[in-house]
Amino acid sequence: MRFTGFIAISTLILAGCGGGDTPSNSAAKNPAASSTIVSNPSLPQDRARALPLQDYFDCLREEGGVVLAAHRGGPVPGYPENALETLQFNFDAGIVVSEIDIAESRDGVLFLMHDRTLGRTTTAGGPVVDTDWDAIARTRLVDNGGTETRFHPPKLTDVLLWAVETGAIVELDRKSSTSFRNIVSAVRAAGAVNNAILISYNDNDAGEIARLAPDMMLTASARGSRDIARLEDIGVDPENLIAWLGTNEPDAAAARRVLEEGVEPAFGTLGRSGERLDDLWLADGDASEFQDLIDDGHVLIATDRPLEIAPQISADELATTVCWR
Repeated sequence: MRFTGFIAISTLILAGCGGGDTPSNSAAKNPAASSTIVSNPSLPQDRARALPLQDYFDCLREEGGVVLAAHRGGPVPGYPENALETLQFNFDAGIVVSEIDIAESRDGVLFLMHDRTLGRTTTAGGPVVDTDWDAIARTRLVDNGGTETRFHPPKLTDVLLWAVETGAIVELDRKSSTSFRNIVSAVRAAGAVNNAILISYNDNDAGEIARLAPDMMLTASARGSRDIARLEDIGVDPENLIAWLGTNEPDAAAARRVLEEGVEPAFGTLGRSGERLDDLWLADGDASEFQDLIDDGHVLIATDRPLEIAPQISADELATTVCWR
């Protein structure tokens, strides 16, 4: 069974912190969590994805499928951002892609953390770059409501091994405390090239990723053939490219242009609470705007509210049936 390795890892993690809620137990104790999650029965429970990552995204593009990428791992009440337990909680509900943030401790350990400091999301404080891993590992994560959980910041290596075991996909967002070189080394060491997408924010990032990892997928800003050609000039293989189209206004024409180049478009509905498209589009309980993105050919939607969107669309089921092989 594909979860065997993850169960062993989880057992060690929970033993080290004096026990912890499993997703099912915690959801039962937490009405907000249990009312949010909706299981996706289309997710194969007996096998991990074996299709190469590039072929998987080609399949989504060709079949009209989509994946929802859970921003910062998809936190919900009781499940904090950038936690391995949160990734599993969402994966069990059919969310196969998680965007996570990669930082580096003072003594060189890569782990999941968004901020430069530990205070917002953990029971500790102080700058990440001034803190050794032993101290970080002992702290507990706090969920977005400010409630302390039993979960601890995970090492990137443990998350990558989990992704390999389950077939999950992680988008890796490099923070300033670490480097693409160190992240790529960790991905290779875990055998997770088929499970990881690197996020770039500019052409310098994209070019560096292409030099360090010419076999790995990445997201980069591209709205048509000229942008794709520019990225090719700096070493990016279009077969590895997911074209990032931003978070402000959907651009159906740009999505069509990159699709014509054989590149998959992605869009983000995430952002500041109350202002993000997630909140504006879900306010009426209707997910038709998300369906419009899918109809325009987007194969990845980065969102802060994946568990609410997933039950209202069907294209995500192609990601875990037709293309999950």
